[in-house]
Amino acid sequence: MKRRQKDFKPLKIMSIFGTRPEAIKMAPVVKELEQAEGIESIVCVTAQHREMLDQVLKLFDIFPNYDLNIMKSGQTLSEITCKALIGLEKIIKFQKPDMILVHGDTTTTFAGALAGFYGQVKIGHVEAGLRSGNMYSPYPEEINRSLTGRLAHLHFAPTKGNEENLLREGIKRDNIIITGNTVIDALLKVVNEDYKFEIDILNKIDYKNKKVILLTSHRRENLGRPMENIFRAIKEVVMTHENVEVVFPVHLNPKVRQIAFSILGNTDGVHLIEPLDYQPFANLMNKAHIILTDSGGIQEEAPALGKPVLVLRTETERPEAVLAGTVKIAGIESENIFKLTDELIRNDKEYRKMANAVNPYGDGKASHRIVKGIKGYFGTNKL
Repeated sequence: MKRRQKDFKPLKIMSIFGTRPEAIKMAPVVKELEQAEGIESIVCVTAQHREMLDQVLKLFDIFPNYDLNIMKSGQTLSEITCKALIGLEKIIKFQKPDMILVHGDTTTTFAGALAGFYGQVKIGHVEAGLRSGNMYSPYPEEINRSLTGRLAHLHFAPTKGNEENLLREGIKRDNIIITGNTVIDALLKVVNEDYKFEIDILNKIDYKNKKVILLTSHRRENLGRPMENIFRAIKEVVMTHENVEVVFPVHLNPKVRQIAFSILGNTDGVHLIEPLDYQPFANLMNKAHIILTDSGGIQEEAPALGKPVLVLRTETERPEAVLAGTVKIAGIESENIFKLTDELIRNDKEYRKMANAVNPYGDGKASHRIVKGIKGYFGTNKL
């Protein structure tokens, strides 16, 4: 699709997202679109997450044109999908964007791509090509991103491995652009070596002389026994090593909180705190010694800060980090989680090997490549 010079009008690009992780990774793209010549940027949020989303919008000075505000306590995936589809249909019909950008693998991602398809609008998929190979892990993310890939016209793949996944699925190479990951763009904008936390306990921790472990765990597939195993392993680590402290921003999910406080509550050296906004969390990653997580994005962020990551899952859709040596899969069994964590605490050589490995997720210029790719797709690169 090429636009003739005499018919030129600004490209209307609509970014759709709804959760905090999406907002973090789309924020640099939105800001790049806002500054780009020849582009009209429109932002629509579903607010699949409400409070956590708003924190990121405020941090990056993003003011959505549309807010569906679909967040409701206890809502099902079907409810999220239906409400997002119905709300997006009206906006797409009114705005008639040239392209819709969705990010990653949330239910908003899939609903945004499907709404765009129903409206016969071009779809750009940011963070395309991630695959775990297990449709139920992570759930529902693996299917969300796979189905979005079938609907997308442009695939912005963070890595060569992601591109290879897409090629195996029959996506044409010309429709794939390797960009790096936008989370590195966002991270580099907010980390500050002199950062001071609003939570006093985080300022009192002796990061220089203590080996601080940052823990996050919230995945649906880890609820129940897997999460119990994770927390018991963490408790054993703290009880074994006097020079270790653990900081755990506990997810708001009541099931996560019940398990966390029942096993780790009142444990010396373990700080169970409320969830952090993105900026303090990014700076806490920067100050931590090791990171244990079942999150996807942290596997990309932490290596950029030189922090070894142990993944609390049985597989990862980010094998580049494992191959690069920045990440190890610890699984969900207490014995192995303890063993790998203990090794990083005791073995400086192994620690440095992971900490000094090269981050495979880019140089902080992914957003620029995405906008350039969009312009190239529509034949407006010189405008």
